[in-house]
Amino acid sequence: MLTDAAALCGDLVKPGSVHAWLAVHRRDLFPDEAFADLFPSGRGRPSEPADVVATVMVLQALEGLSDREAAEALRLRIDWKVACGLSLTDEGIHPTTLTYWRKRLRRSDRPRRIYEAVAAVITATGVIKGRGRRALDSTIVDDAVATQDTVTQLVAAIRRVRRDVPTAAAVAVTAHDYSQPGKPECAWDDPAAREALISGLVGDATAILDAVADESLDDGQADAVGLLALVADQDVEPGETPGSWRIVRGTAKDRVISTVDPDTRHGHKSRSKQQDGYKAHIAVEPDSGLITGCAITPANTHDGVPVVDLLTGEGPVEVLADSAYGSADTRVALADAGHTTVIKPLPLRPAVPGGFTTDDFTIDTIARTVTCPAGNTVPISASGSARFGPRCTGCPLRSRCTTSRSGRSVKVHPGHDVLRAARRAAEDPDWQATYRRYRPMVERSIAWLVAAGHRRVRYRGTDRNRMWLDHRVAAVNLRQLIRAGLTTTHGTWAIA
Repeated sequence: MLTDAAALCGDLVKPGSVHAWLAVHRRDLFPDEAFADLFPSGRGRPSEPADVVATVMVLQALEGLSDREAAEALRLRIDWKVACGLSLTDEGIHPTTLTYWRKRLRRSDRPRRIYEAVAAVITATGVIKGRGRRALDSTIVDDAVATQDTVTQLVAAIRRVRRDVPTAAAVAVTAHDYSQPGKPECAWDDPAAREALISGLVGDATAILDAVADESLDDGQADAVGLLALVADQDVEPGETPGSWRIVRGTAKDRVISTVDPDTRHGHKSRSKQQDGYKAHIAVEPDSGLITGCAITPANTHDGVPVVDLLTGEGPVEVLADSAYGSADTRVALADAGHTTVIKPLPLRPAVPGGFTTDDFTIDTIARTVTCPAGNTVPISASGSARFGPRCTGCPLRSRCTTSRSGRSVKVHPGHDVLRAARRAAEDPDWQATYRRYRPMVERSIAWLVAAGHRRVRYRGTDRNRMWLDHRVAAVNLRQLIRAGLTTTHGTWAIA
């Protein structure tokens, strides 16, 4: 072809870049047959080859572009045209093509196939073969929507149900004209006016929920009604007068913070810093920095929840992580899966500054007794408490043990033996040397993951953002492999 971008301008593409590598190897990485099941009938089959669309998705994830920006890059940029094997005059693809393909992928039996294609390359090269350590960490990524207050959520949820369910639209409502955009009018600095508005909105929501209770609803309608029931309950409580409602002080556990994206949540990576969005979890081979597993959850999910899934398909490995992964449940789950742990223990806090911690007590979980540093032994109650009470009176060690008038009490954790063993292991200098050497490496991979504007997700919902994370991890891993010298030798992937 006279206008072939690679033939005319291939030398302009930076050698060793992802674009230059894909120009040569995209069909090996993304063969057409790997995507054939997405269009089994042959009717409505897209004209764009699978290797081109998959390449665009990887470059889009690499550079953090929207669908429209990615389509524009393919139309205008030489490096994108070279990577996809297009001519200089090729108009590229329409932005909706990417939306269409992602939808097909999500609904398929293998929604992670782009991620899996790069993971298969990692395995084939043997670059992490025999490296039996995996470092775990997570980071909160901002959501793609604005957090909504209680009034906005109620109005939006009521409006959606009235739009989607004909029976709801016929219910008489009084608090607001839901056909109008924006918030209801209210004297927001008047507590009585705010309570009257909240009471009216909750009353409208209750009337609608009662009216549709016996209706036969499709999945979309049921989701809308369920969301209305949730937001009408999570932030309000009965007011001082019968039939009135007011906003609850504080934040409800697992609170929905947006009706636009019901999956997003409040999250904390520290006591002082709160972010709204999702939590990206990764497992990393610490020597190479390659990400071997990833998952995305609402931001309030405990770090330990997806750890076993992150290591699916791995043989027994040594797992390195900070104290956010230090719970007994996480340690037991990893041990049951055959893994060993180098996880920083959860810190112990003495009842008196500089005084005794629970490790200074002898706790026998079999006999269910606790012996204090002064030699007094008491039983552990059914609730897990050991109370020394009057035994503390006149004890010469009391000033180092407790300031309570009723004496010292010790709460024995259900996983005490597991946690105590972890704290003992962490005292070993070899354990400390391994942790210091290998665990921090995951932070480098986290930095690669969120660089260049990737601290914010582009989509709404866990499923869509799971695919975003898969593609981002695939792009980051591919870049690292290329930098290491990824090539093919007689049809087999290898590191040169």
